[in-house]
Amino acid sequence: MMRHAPSPPRSAVAASALRLRRLGIDTYQEAIAYIRSDSPVCKAEGFEARSRLELWCGERRIVATLNVVHFPLIDMDEIGLSEAAWTAFGQADGQMVQVGHAPAVESFSAVRGKIYGRPFGNEAITAIINDIAAGAYSDIELATLITACSGSRLDLAETAALTMAMVHAGQRLHWDAPVVADKHCVGGLPGNRTTLLVVPIVAACGLLIPKTSSRAITSPAGTADTMETLAPVELTAQQVHGVVEQEGGCIAWGGAVSLSPVDDLLIRVERPLGLDSDGLLVASILSKKASAGATHVLIDMPVGRTAKVRSPEAAAILAARLGEVARSLGMALRVQMSDGAQPVGRGIGPALEAQDVLAVLQNHGDAPDDLRQRALALAAGLLELAGKASRGGGLAMAAAALDSGAAWRKFQAICAAQGGMREPPRAAFTQPLCALHAGTVLAIDNRLLARTAKLAGAPKTPAAGMVFHAPLGTVVAVGQPLFTLHAGSPGELAYALAYAQAQDNLVTIGEAG
Repeated sequence: MMRHAPSPPRSAVAASALRLRRLGIDTYQEAIAYIRSDSPVCKAEGFEARSRLELWCGERRIVATLNVVHFPLIDMDEIGLSEAAWTAFGQADGQMVQVGHAPAVESFSAVRGKIYGRPFGNEAITAIINDIAAGAYSDIELATLITACSGSRLDLAETAALTMAMVHAGQRLHWDAPVVADKHCVGGLPGNRTTLLVVPIVAACGLLIPKTSSRAITSPAGTADTMETLAPVELTAQQVHGVVEQEGGCIAWGGAVSLSPVDDLLIRVERPLGLDSDGLLVASILSKKASAGATHVLIDMPVGRTAKVRSPEAAAILAARLGEVARSLGMALRVQMSDGAQPVGRGIGPALEAQDVLAVLQNHGDAPDDLRQRALALAAGLLELAGKASRGGGLAMAAAALDSGAAWRKFQAICAAQGGMREPPRAAFTQPLCALHAGTVLAIDNRLLARTAKLAGAPKTPAAGMVFHAPLGTVVAVGQPLFTLHAGSPGELAYALAYAQAQDNLVTIGEAG
């Protein structure tokens, strides 16, 4: 959202001075500015609600969307900033800043053209992505772009160009190694925290794997959220380099490294819209991998009725597109389909998922075997793809690293290099939800489970979420716990429990056969 600009702002012909005020309003990643409706500046400049403003002070500049205030929340000579705008601008309370109308976003004409069927050219895509990176696009304009790209409206050439433009708009990591491994899960399965196992396994086997991961957007936990309960994840690019050079791998938050930052902005608007786009998904995944310097990438693609990818046919189409764009980037890629019918492991939520990971790494007898087997299969695929293991020999190599304790020792070393290992927190309040009738678990709605865990407080409260007790095929008796909710407060616990009790198909129990 912030640009460095030694030259005067384009809107400098019409500018006024206002005093900054930090309002502490959380608008997520959207930069919002607040001005009194009776402010002389508001009247003189013709500012209206939802106007796009440009603020600058010296070489620091942001673009923000205006909210007009009709009561004395701020003084008439002040401009209030949301937390996102405040962080992006980086100025002090009380600082005088220049304010003017933001210039028109010329690249948006290409978005309009796309709506009417005109393909994006490479120059248009580059201009769009650069403008988004500079904070020039409002959320409404981002939503329009996402809509124009939805479904299958992006062809292969557009997808490849979009991917490269997103790479160039952020930082890139460079490694002095011929093979740099990475993995990614398309998503949709609660508890599928295989990255925290795959990284130490393959690093212990000698592969370089600088893994940057995301925080949760709509899920109860992202990989970075889970890792953060065990070690710091907000590493700079320099720190990432140091950890990887020392230990061969890392698990860091990609947002702190600023890899493909435009992707994060698009996802923020895309998810609430509920629009699917193979092109945007491919660009999202591969721009992050290319930015991280990966040469060999394994994609975990869960397929299931309530997963992100719902059918084998859709999976095949997406896998083909991923492979084609990866080849255009000079990247070796392998897609592994997996069962997306139910959660993986037992924990759903950052700390609870971390406990599952630790149990597998430490070879506990009660560790969730489904999580262990998924991680081994993915690690095996990555070892073979990268040429570290012969074809068919990856599973034995991965299992040896895990069973011998080498992966656990490597994970501990990575955590230490990232700032020190810690114990995941535990929730203050728990409550089971029990079966109302006996039978066999026939179906599980992953999306409803994820929502229930979020209502319990995950991921904002790291210890919140649920422990799932009833995988498919489980024979349950009346009163037997299906899952146990974990929360940081009684209110969140009660809210999540009430929601779960109101869902008829969260866990379907019937007669098998």
